[in-house]
Amino acid sequence: MSVHWLNDFFAHNSSLLIFSNVLLQQLGLPVPAVPTMMINASQVTSLFALSAMLAAAVAASLIADLVWYQAGKIFGYKVLKLLCKMSINPGSCVNQTEARFVKWGMWSLVFGKFIPGFSTVAPPVAGALGMPRGQFLFASAIGAALWAGIALLAGYVLQDQISAAVTLLAEHGIQIITVFLCIFLTWFGWKFWQKRRFEKLASIPHISTDELAALAASNTPFQVIDLRSQTLIEETGVFPGALVRNVNKVGEQLEQVPSAQLIVTFCACPGDASAVHAAHTLKAMGFEDVRPLKGGFEALSQTTWIVPFKK
Repeated sequence: MSVHWLNDFFAHNSSLLIFSNVLLQQLGLPVPAVPTMMINASQVTSLFALSAMLAAAVAASLIADLVWYQAGKIFGYKVLKLLCKMSINPGSCVNQTEARFVKWGMWSLVFGKFIPGFSTVAPPVAGALGMPRGQFLFASAIGAALWAGIALLAGYVLQDQISAAVTLLAEHGIQIITVFLCIFLTWFGWKFWQKRRFEKLASIPHISTDELAALAASNTPFQVIDLRSQTLIEETGVFPGALVRNVNKVGEQLEQVPSAQLIVTFCACPGDASAVHAAHTLKAMGFEDVRPLKGGFEALSQTTWIVPFKK
């Protein structure tokens, strides 16, 4: 059987193609949903067909959003940490996502579709923070309709321009693909450099929960800095005696901490990223012994020696 049957099938079922692309993209896969919507919209001749495409895109987006919402509701911040591992800056991803959601509320779901990456991480945050399902679906539907509607309308209005672009691609496909390949390789190289840079930063000496337990048992003075998001702290409580700080303001109001005293930083983020960045910031400020806690909040929550977090 020829593989061309699949192309022919999608050519006559453009709404299904849009549904599939949008669903996969909103679930987190790197597939081009907006170009697909624009190209398919440029082929239609009636607003009815355009409306069918819009309905397909909104339905797919809502299904994906509901999946992530339920995952956030059931598994909480573990889902967000998983998604943020794919971020260039995983340490700030968790806190920044929550900060945007807390600041914008339901509007973060409406306009979050236009922010690359945020459209995937916003739904689990909504579930983790207990946003009512009806309100969530309403906001997500509006956001999906705006996002998909603009893309489809642009494709419908710019039919001649898109047709010319497709013709240009057919005539000069090799050259255009070469340009895009160079752009992709440059982007990939930059991400690889970012990853290597963080790995170098993360080579700073860490402290384990067992070592922290031994210090606590010996009554050795040390200062813990809690870098978790405010909502997570309110949900789980504060580490006894810890100073709560934002990673960007970690050095504020530390005059009472001797420069030679051990400072332990911890977060609830992939790779202890915020704790690592905070440790380097404090070392640059003159604090001599700063160590990120290996495993962060997750490691602390699994220990039996520690006094329960205080709410």
